[in-house]
Amino acid sequence: MSDTTPSTPLALPDRLSVDPRSKFFQREIIERGIGIRFNGKERHDVEEYCISEGWIAVPSPKTLDRRGQPLMIKLKGQVEAFFR
Repeated sequence: MSDTTPSTPLALPDRLSVDPRSKFFQREIIERGIGIRFNGKERHDVEEYCISEGWIAVPSPKTLDRRGQPLMIKLKGQVEAFFR
């Protein structure tokens, strides 16, 4: 039988970032595909989250920081992470 699931299941971390420069970046989990539900609605623009502190970071649509990257906005609320 061919099993496509990994032999050791990955647990979702409390904090995760999609930015490779961050110390909270974990390529294996991001490649597996995760979803974020924030205050009951699924969000697709989340760059970083923290479940225990209850916040997500999303890019500002227009404002850039001094390095030319989108400015991150922190939103507080109920955060749920799940595998897709």
